[in-house]
Amino acid sequence: MPIGTAFHERTFALCHSLNYREWSGYYTVSVYEVHHEHEYNAIRNSAGLIDITPLYKYLVTGKDATKLVNRVITRDINKVAVGQVIYCCWCDEQGKVIDDGTISRLDENVYRWTAADPSLRWFRQNGLNMDVQVEDISEKVAALALQGPTSGKLLKSVAEAEISNLKYFRVTRGKIAGVAVDISRTGYTGDLGYEIWVPWNDAVKVWDALMAKGKQFDIHAAGMLALDVARVEAGLLLIEVDYTSSKKALIPSQKYSPYELGFGKMVHLDKENFIGKSALARDQKHGGARQLAGLLGTLAGEWQWQSTGEYLGALAQRAPGVDCAYLIPHGALRLAVMGMEDRLSTGLVLLLIAPNRHQDLQGERGQSNLPPAALRETVLRERRDLDAEAATVRRLVTESRGEVIEVLDLVLVYCAHNFQRVAELYPWSIYTGHFHNLVGGKGA
Repeated sequence: MPIGTAFHERTFALCHSLNYREWSGYYTVSVYEVHHEHEYNAIRNSAGLIDITPLYKYLVTGKDATKLVNRVITRDINKVAVGQVIYCCWCDEQGKVIDDGTISRLDENVYRWTAADPSLRWFRQNGLNMDVQVEDISEKVAALALQGPTSGKLLKSVAEAEISNLKYFRVTRGKIAGVAVDISRTGYTGDLGYEIWVPWNDAVKVWDALMAKGKQFDIHAAGMLALDVARVEAGLLLIEVDYTSSKKALIPSQKYSPYELGFGKMVHLDKENFIGKSALARDQKHGGARQLAGLLGTLAGEWQWQSTGEYLGALAQRAPGVDCAYLIPHGALRLAVMGMEDRLSTGLVLLLIAPNRHQDLQGERGQSNLPPAALRETVLRERRDLDAEAATVRRLVTESRGEVIEVLDLVLVYCAHNFQRVAELYPWSIYTGHFHNLVGGKGA
């Protein structure tokens, strides 16, 4: 039976929906209200506070700590400075991904390692005969994700820490409400955000301080549904949803190499030997037969589909060999902006959802309530508006010395976790404000 996290007495009082899910043995709020719209809007427009305590957390210390980390993960930890955080994955001997997570280098041979699945046994097995200690601190350290354009200003006002100069994927130490905390500029939303690592017994003090000071920054507690939408928009993968751990795969086709998941840049074959290196070298040389990807494209002229299944089927016909069960449609507009590492998320992808009127145009199963001619005229008019908005965004990116890699449009956006429609709920205006904050640095 699940138990509450260190913040449960606060999150329970706010959870009017009583809509919970189980996450690693803990009660986790799915949505505080009946619908997640307000919570999602907080992440994109102001600040959302998310309890991420159920993450598995490990402290790796000792003379051979760096050696162990480098043996397990595919990235080269020797390139990571003290005070830096990296996103990484680790594989089995066949080069198939076991899990992914973040590693914070807190000192020369001190690392805090997060994982989605229990990993203590695997880490300790690979540390045999090394001078290294791996401690499970999951029940000693609570964690909060403070995400959104106003999160930086809020932290500056409430934390005794150097926030102004904290770069993307860096970590610093300080105090909130007199409690010693670690603050990393990381997150799972694609927006400006921070994660706060707190001693379990003092967790409520930190929550109360953030919520009290956060009122002037329009802070809202946010649940997993809002986080799901945000991470899908940012193109961030979730284990057991977008891919299966090789430890849990029942058949070979459920196992994935980093290259198949788009993690190729996190595989450093030029470093010392690590688990799965030989298999990954073969994969790189010969290439893979499949690639997990967001399938994007225009549906102009294809308005006869009646359901999600038919919609995905139509797309699959245009991309033979793509398994529709693993599609992640990313958004109505997808902007890959280069040269803005300090302001954009992993993968340097910013997603903008274009305006549409599906509540007016379509019934419950996607069937048009308008005559075909009227529907077509409405769609074409909105497409012209979309093209104008896209041109504006291109100009903004160019002026900010960024580079627009692609702008692709879709009619609907689906959450990969439950195929819930989100495009109709979040108009373009939300994202233009978000984009201006990122480009102009106003949210930093």
